[in-house]
Order: sequence, then C-alpha cells, then structure tokens
Amino acid sequence: MKKIFLLAALLGWATIGFSQKYAIVDTRYILDKMPDYKLAQHRLDSIAAGWQKDIDGKQADLDNMYKTYDAEQVMLSDDLKKKREDQLFNKEKDLRDLQRKRFGFEGDLFKKRQELVKPVQDKVYNAIQKLATSRGYDFVLDKSEGITIIFADPKLDKSEDVLRELNIR
Repeated sequence: MKKIFLLAALLGWATIGFSQKYAIVDTRYILDKMPDYKLAQHRLDSIAAGWQKDIDGKQADLDNMYKTYDAEQVMLSDDLKKKREDQLFNKEKDLRDLQRKRFGFEGDLFKKRQELVKPVQDKVYNAIQKLATSRGYDFVLDKSEGITIIFADPKLDKSEDVLRELNIR
C-alpha cells in the first residue's frame, strides 16, 4: 500500500512539474485588424486585378483569332492553315506562360505577396514571440488556419493582447 501511495505521489509530482503553459491566438483576426495588412492586401488585390485584366484581354484576342480561323479555314491553302495554326498555338502558349508567370507557384503574385504581406506577418510573429516570452508561455497555438481546435477556453485566446502589443485598437 505504501508503494502504491508513493508511486501515485511521484506521478502527481511529475505531472505538476512538467505541466506546460500555453496560449491560443487567431492570426487571421489579428491581421484583419491591422491597417498595414489591409493596405498591403488592397495593393496586392489591385495588382492581381490588373494582371488578370491583361490576361483576359489576351484571352479575348485569342478567342477572336480562333473564330476568324474557323470561319476562313475552308478557303485557306494547306500552307496558310499550317501557318495560322502555328500562330494560334504560339499565342495560346504565350498566354499560358503569362498566366503561370503571374499566378503560378512562386510566380509574380507569390513574390509580391512576400514583399507586401510578409513584413506585416513578421511584426505579428515578433509580437507573439515577445508576449510568449514575457508571460512564460511554453507554446502558442494559432487557431486561424491549419490547426483544428475542437474546444478552446476563451480565456486562453490572447489575440487581443497581441493587438495591444502592436498598439492597435
């Protein structure tokens, strides 16, 4: 009986000794409250809209070229048909390359996002790190993206504290 009591006491002590202090933040909520982020996102949206408008114009030109070709193909010689088909193929390839360059993986939009949004995200990360260090948190969870939390005690959400750290509100 003494061994069971001693074992239970040791397990209880070990559990208390290794307990961790943690917090939960919502970075999406924090970023949405930051004027710098809103401005960066607005600029990014404007740039992307301009690129999309350019691509849409080129797509309309390509569609018109296809319609013209379809209407005239019966009257074209084999050499002219081949030449027109090559033109259509090259124009379509150029359009797809432009789409990939602007919106593809690590394309211009990705680079622009890194340039405009990443500095704001870094400010939030630094504020969270400062808050975690000063309050002694062992880890901080972000509930905004990627992590699913089935239940979180609202008193653990430190998003407002991070906003105060950033002097926002």
